[in-house]
Parts: sequence; structure tokens; C-alpha cells
Amino acid sequence: MTERERTYVVTGSASGIGAATAQRLRDDGHRVVGVDLHDADITADLATNEGRLSLVDRVRDATGGQVDGVVAGAGISSGDPVTVSINYFGAVATLEGLRPFLGQSTQPRAVTITSVAQLQSVDDDIVDACLRNDEAAALAAAAAENKGVFVYASSKRALARWVRRTAPTEAWAGAGIPLNAVAPGVVTTPMTAPLLGDATWREIVDDAVPMPLGGYARPEEIAGVLTWLTSPDNTKVTGQVIFVDGGADTVLRSDDIWTT
Repeated sequence: MTERERTYVVTGSASGIGAATAQRLRDDGHRVVGVDLHDADITADLATNEGRLSLVDRVRDATGGQVDGVVAGAGISSGDPVTVSINYFGAVATLEGLRPFLGQSTQPRAVTITSVAQLQSVDDDIVDACLRNDEAAALAAAAAENKGVFVYASSKRALARWVRRTAPTEAWAGAGIPLNAVAPGVVTTPMTAPLLGDATWREIVDDAVPMPLGGYARPEEIAGVLTWLTSPDNTKVTGQVIFVDGGADTVLRSDDIWTT
């Protein structure tokens, strides 16, 4: 390996932001171990404990137990309770499970993906159960009547709060591992295609996520931020949720960055 080559693990690598990030890293000369349900170096279902444990074991086999960067990007947008299992518990298990491998790197970095949706209304029962690491309670809360509309935003709010809580701890900052999140606005991916392809839903989306700078994002635009956060150039940014949303956060919250 040359000095600039690094080994990355990217979950959700088969499509959308994950695929764009994996491709960018490979184009930059790095080794990428892609993880997804299909069309990936490692296939694993991060909605299940078995899949999460398998991910760690197979990454160890593929990398020899040393990883320089982790992009925990696997996620879905749905009102189904499984969204919580993938978006929150799958992402946290990925980051925690691979942290020992990051500890073997001289310049380890990690990032996950939340969403501008974390600013929307959430269900406190779902968020609190996630942060207690009680998956059964989180799934029960998500399955309750009339809670489906809050599931996605709640999973992303919980993940953002986990990053903020976890990044400055001894296990992460103390070990020299920057941990951050990127919060995209609306991105043109297979996940958003059904919404954006429907005129009524597109109007609803535009109203909920106004993006004055250039409209919807392409996956490649999010990938650029993810790759920088996991590069050796990032030496001091940690615990941040960086909105890559064309200005939606500033429209929704104006100059008050301390409220949601």
C-alpha cells in the first residue's frame, strides 16, 4: 500500500449515498469494503443482531482487524418499525462493533448519516428507548397506533443525539477517533424516487425541506463531505451533525441553532 491508501468500510454501499461514497473513495485510491443486503463485498442484514455480529466477523476476516474509516450509511425511509432497527440500532452496532478495528489505525475516522428530518416532530418514546439501547421498547413504541409518521425522524434524531453523546468520550475522542454525522436534505436516490416522482408528495417534500441552494442534492455531493470527515485532513471536527441540505436547516431554524 502507498501512504495515501486507506481501508474503509461503507454500509449501504449498493445504492444512493453509500454507493457514491464507496466509488469516490475507490477513485481516490482507497480500499473499500462495501456492506449491504445485496451487491456488496459483505452481505448483512443490519436490522438483526445476527446480521450485525456477522458484519463485524466478516470485516475482521476481510481487513485483518484494521480499518481506517467507517461510513455507517445504511438506512431506510419508512414508517415501519424496522426503520428504527436499521437506522439507529444498525448504525450504532456498526460503529461500536468496528471501533476496535479503528483503534488499530494511526488515523481512524468514523461518520454516520442522519437527516434534516431530525428537525421534524418526533416521538419521545422512540427516541428515549433508542438512547437507552432498548430495541424492544423502541420497536414497540414505533409500532403503536398513529406513530408511523414519526418513525423515520425519530430514528435519525436518536442517532444524532447518540453521536453528540458518544463522540467526546474516552472510547472515541480519547482514542483519537473523530465521530461525526452528516444530515442531508432531500437527495435524489432510489429511496426518495417514489416521493419525488409524485407531484403531490413532491410539493409536500419541498414544503417540509426547503433547499434554496441548488435544490435537491445528488448522492455525490453528500459523498464529498463524508469522505472529508473520514480523511486524515479531519483532525479536530468531532461530535458534529453537519447539515448538507442546501440551506434547509437555516430556513427551518433561522439563526437559532440551539433549538429543534
